[in-house]
Amino acid sequence: MTYTQAFMKNFLGASPDWYKLAIVSFLIINPIIFFFVSPFLAGWLLVAEFIFTLAMALKCYPLQPGGLLAVEAIVIDMTSPTHVKAEIMANFEVILLLMFMVAGIFFMKQLLLFVFTKLLVKIRSKIALSLAFCFSAAFLSAFLDALTVVAVIISVAMGFYGVYHKVASGHTLKDAVDIADDNKIGNNHETLEKFRAFLRSLMMHAGVGTALGGVMTMVGEPQNLIIAEQAKWNFIEFFFRMTPVTIPVFICGLLTCYLTEKFKIFGYGEELPEDVWKILADLDHANSAKMSKQDKLKLGIQMLIAVWLILGLAFHLAAVGLIGLSVIILATAFTGVTDEHTIGKAFQESLPFTALLVVFFTVVAVIIDQKLFAPIIHYVLSASESAQLVLFYIFNGLLSAISDNVFVATVYINEAKNALTNGVIAPHQFELLSVAINTGTNLPSVATPNGQAAFLFLLTSSLAPLIRLSYGRMVYMALPYTLVLSLVGLFAIEFILPSVTVWFANLGLILPI
Repeated sequence: MTYTQAFMKNFLGASPDWYKLAIVSFLIINPIIFFFVSPFLAGWLLVAEFIFTLAMALKCYPLQPGGLLAVEAIVIDMTSPTHVKAEIMANFEVILLLMFMVAGIFFMKQLLLFVFTKLLVKIRSKIALSLAFCFSAAFLSAFLDALTVVAVIISVAMGFYGVYHKVASGHTLKDAVDIADDNKIGNNHETLEKFRAFLRSLMMHAGVGTALGGVMTMVGEPQNLIIAEQAKWNFIEFFFRMTPVTIPVFICGLLTCYLTEKFKIFGYGEELPEDVWKILADLDHANSAKMSKQDKLKLGIQMLIAVWLILGLAFHLAAVGLIGLSVIILATAFTGVTDEHTIGKAFQESLPFTALLVVFFTVVAVIIDQKLFAPIIHYVLSASESAQLVLFYIFNGLLSAISDNVFVATVYINEAKNALTNGVIAPHQFELLSVAINTGTNLPSVATPNGQAAFLFLLTSSLAPLIRLSYGRMVYMALPYTLVLSLVGLFAIEFILPSVTVWFANLGLILPI
């Protein structure tokens, strides 16, 4: 092996060779274009390359390739470290949210697992169960991180799949068995396939539920907090600002859930096989019987912390990240978690994405310094006020379906804020555009796993291959939701938002800038 071959083996690890060559090519081409052709063109090339790394997240986590591109951009003076720091400090609340809130919810997984397990076992109607999963995921995602909610539901589904697979293979629950190996399933293959289809539909309903709930509040998604920060909205104001769009979308989303299950279309409608239910019900009964006073007390404490979390956010008693930190302190202190190693596990999910977010802000700094979006923004803002809302919604939606919606929202809200600062748009129009940007990045993005972090997390989880959930199948199963959420959102932006916003202002529910 030559040193060149050894270098390519080490560079970006197990990523495909074509992907590695693409990144190397980007790093070589960018300075040439910047210095010898056009800084504007080089800036757009960097944005396209960065979106490419986000779209290829399954090949390699975007932090490394995207980070290399960001570092190079600073080195060749596309932007400056000072500007990057300014962007980070302007969005410091978002970083605190990701660092502490996601970690805080980690210590409440026991409660969430308990709730979703009871739902699965107690509700026998598949339509009612699907609606319950969708609604529960939406409600939780309005206050908690969507990734955490999906992670919990994956844990529930994984546990139940493992239980049935072991029993169907002729093993006991205590046996160490490879649940990916179907060789010993015997005559139970048909039941297993039905169970897989059942779990697939529940996971998709729950995934869409996180999008339905996540769009409603400023803590539902990271980009919501960025938008709220720029618009100077607190928790209550953000909620009311969004309701003209989010409430119709939520109702239509639940209706879509009902109809897909009722008519068994797009891969939905499979019932939980009776044999599987008996096994899972027996297990739940056994676990409930074994629950000690200590375990019950832990659940009670977690419920109280959940109440504090909702009240703290609703009344904006502290910065979102600090409320998350208080959850960590309370949940660990009163449930017996005292060692550093266990607490450290809680941060494993959040910190990689926090680091990636800092890379986002670097690319945003490049966009601002090189005035990349100036022509697009000029085109959009030259349209009528009502058309501006629709155009912002569509542009955000299309880009969010293929790229990360945090990045897209950050770029567009910065441009809208600049337009406000320069007197191009009026304060009331900026408020409406902020709603259009938020809903545009949250709703149409369910089209692909690339657009929704929760979907991507599900696709890359160890559960996905077990229940035969591929990229193509996710796109297909998300299609009815994509169409309904996108079109209802567009209708609400165009016809409902302006008039209802004025009505809310007259009632004193929201305040003008």
